[in-house]
Amino acid sequence: MCTAATYQTKDFYFGRTLDYEFSYGDEVTITPRNYPFSFRHIGIMKNHYAMIGMAHVAENYPLYYEAVNEAGLAMAGLNFVGNAVYEKKTPHRDNVAQFEFIPWILGQCASVQEARKLLEKINLVDTPFSAALPIAQLHWILADRTEAITVESVREGLMIYENPVGVLTNNPPFPTQMFQLNNYMGLSTQEVQNHFCQRLNLQAYSRGMGALGLPGDLSSQSRFVRAAFVRMNSVSGDSEVESISQFFHILGAVEQQRGCCKLADGSFEVTLYTSCCNTDKGIYYYTTYGNRQITAVDMHQEDLDRTELIRYQPVQAEQIHLQNGARS
Repeated sequence: MCTAATYQTKDFYFGRTLDYEFSYGDEVTITPRNYPFSFRHIGIMKNHYAMIGMAHVAENYPLYYEAVNEAGLAMAGLNFVGNAVYEKKTPHRDNVAQFEFIPWILGQCASVQEARKLLEKINLVDTPFSAALPIAQLHWILADRTEAITVESVREGLMIYENPVGVLTNNPPFPTQMFQLNNYMGLSTQEVQNHFCQRLNLQAYSRGMGALGLPGDLSSQSRFVRAAFVRMNSVSGDSEVESISQFFHILGAVEQQRGCCKLADGSFEVTLYTSCCNTDKGIYYYTTYGNRQITAVDMHQEDLDRTELIRYQPVQAEQIHLQNGARS
């Protein structure tokens, strides 16, 4: 399970949590402009926008969980188990395998508006990457500083939805996630007022009671509501430090701690990493479950005209700053 979000101050920010019980060996991966993307059904893309994000690199191919390109367009795939349906290869369409979707869009598009034109011709097909890596059931959030959309490949076809809250989790389908917000329209960031009965002397006994009823469980629908409430009401300064700090606090509202989501095999789902990318500057920030200190990788510090992937292992060990010096 995962949560993705957007946030805008002076710059535009995009990121997500990745919640799972184990890691595939994820790496912060920069794909430079001249790395050749070999697509299964539509040939090779030799030149494209450079991009940065978290990926599992298999057979020297970046299987991106989320990425941002140098033009500022961002995209993330989130689990959509039980609802995702992919098609067979079809003539006269751009037949793109599910695992190729992110590089296909980010390699060619500088905006959501440009991506919409590609989506009109795309056919997401059920081609697996390999026998060892079967087809992932996903849906996607695609965003730039002007708009966000959700893309779902379902039994009825490829559905594209405006995403006014800039948030996506997992199930149910996006229209149902949005509809559920109607149940929480009474939530407020203001001090609570007595609307129960004016004849009763009811009084607020704590700050924050305007948000009483905001769901706190780890289900995907509840995380959607909570992330949307926090993101839509979030306030921060517009400096880089203030902005990324606030973004990590937004996604901190939905992170999963080991022990709280136990699976049938006895393992636990946790937030393996949280990311935040400044899409204007191409700087990818992240924390991991074992390392709460924010780490950054700047794609523009690399040679973006090269042909080989640039990969960084995430910092997993906790980095603690001892403020009053080392103890003897």
